[in-house]
Amino acid sequence: MKLGSLKEGGRDGTLIVVSRDLARGVRATGIAATLQAALEDWSNAAPRLNALYQSLNAGSAEGAFDIDMKALAAPLPRAYEFVDGSAYLPHVERVRRARGAEVPESFYVDPLMYQAVSAGFYGPRDPVKVVSEDYGIDLEAEIVIVTDDVPMALTPAQAAEHIQLIGLVNDVSLRNLIPPELAKGFGFLQSKPRSALSPVFVTPDELGDAWQDSKVHLPLLTHINGKWFGAPEAGVDMQFNFAQLVAHAAKTRPLSAGTIVGSGTIANEDTAKGASCFAEQRTVETLRDGKPSTPFMSFGDVVRIEMKDRDGNDIFGAIEQVIERQSAP
Repeated sequence: MKLGSLKEGGRDGTLIVVSRDLARGVRATGIAATLQAALEDWSNAAPRLNALYQSLNAGSAEGAFDIDMKALAAPLPRAYEFVDGSAYLPHVERVRRARGAEVPESFYVDPLMYQAVSAGFYGPRDPVKVVSEDYGIDLEAEIVIVTDDVPMALTPAQAAEHIQLIGLVNDVSLRNLIPPELAKGFGFLQSKPRSALSPVFVTPDELGDAWQDSKVHLPLLTHINGKWFGAPEAGVDMQFNFAQLVAHAAKTRPLSAGTIVGSGTIANEDTAKGASCFAEQRTVETLRDGKPSTPFMSFGDVVRIEMKDRDGNDIFGAIEQVIERQSAP
């Protein structure tokens, strides 16, 4: 099934079920007011939501309406936790090689992960607000999964059972703020602002055989200002699958229902597949030409991120955002 949230009912939105073709929706408030509430009672809410989904697809759901993407909030407008990995090691290897550094052996057995901003997410058509272009504005096209309640210290095989929803994220990065922050030895803060989520999250069964081994085996397509930017294969070159990422995050603490876990920037060894962020593109140029030639994003630029099934049908809806200047308060 496919689930989203309307920009109504407060900060956490109003839960809706969305048809498979993303054209129609129906409020699910008789089952759960918000997606967060549904996830906290998933074993009871999910079968009822799925029944509503089936009736919506059959054209028999009462109160159904046409979907307006601009009226959608993020499926989870805010979450208790968002932890983002870096599971695609070709990206990590290239970035480090471009600056003359080796990849530590531990990176191949122990996932990279950081605590990201979860207090608020942009909706799929909301602009990305940034104070200055000098910050080095970048997108990161990624896949995310959402869990129910996850106990501490579980195995990856156990963690796989707690993956309930899948979606997309534009994990916005401010590249020119990252080096001085990391130099402090205490991680990201100002360099990682709010991210944007896809119009809907879907249950794994919606992906059919494209969901295997806790990975999504489809290309993730990105356009910048209407021009193709990249379509790397998400199921290729992923060193750690989502079950392993969930288990890593839960090693020393339980995860609350509604926890979002990100894949990191999707990248392939084959650079002909394009990139999922400008940092990756600039790194390829540096390794090839000795210096980058592609600038980071400017105000007015538009990023579009989407994923289609093997028949060309849109799965999650597209994240489509313009980069806008944030004026001083």
